[in-house]
Amino acid sequence: MARTKMTARKCVQQRGAKKNIASKARKGGKHPPGQHVAHVKPRRRYRRKAGTTALREIRRYQRDVELLIHKLPFQRLVREIAADIYGDLRFQASAILALQEAAEAVLIDEFTSKK
Repeated sequence: MARTKMTARKCVQQRGAKKNIASKARKGGKHPPGQHVAHVKPRRRYRRKAGTTALREIRRYQRDVELLIHKLPFQRLVREIAADIYGDLRFQASAILALQEAAEAVLIDEFTSKK
């Protein structure tokens, strides 16, 4: 089927008038005279006790077995250090994963022993 061009239409309203109507509708505008509108108080946000969020995060990270450091930045760091020392080296994916797990284990051990 052949494409057809859209025909131009004349605009009945001015551009500014359209925006004003839309903004009034968004704000709610004025209520009609003679009608009472009940004002509803906005709900207060619930505030948790101090330390609750921290304890939840601790439980979450103790439960999870995923790595905490992102894989790609750690891989870049390992390759950069190895390139500075040895030159051009190649790594197996499992070798970088083993390095990352060992590095995270050392960091976690350091953080837990510094109580």
